[in-house]
Amino acid sequence: MTMPEDRKTTTISGSEARQGYIVLKTPLRRAIFIAGLAGIVLLAIIMSLA
Repeated sequence: MTMPEDRKTTTISGSEARQGYIVLKTPLRRAIFIAGLAGIVLLAIIMSLA
């Protein structure tokens, strides 16, 4: 399937193409995120020993 010739291409910068935003803005949110990562690692270690 080919693209029609009359279709225009749009060029956008990298910052305009980003679709998300930073959600770890507050210290509490960062702490919860890091604690979750540490919990996953600890769970993996415990499960591998069992």
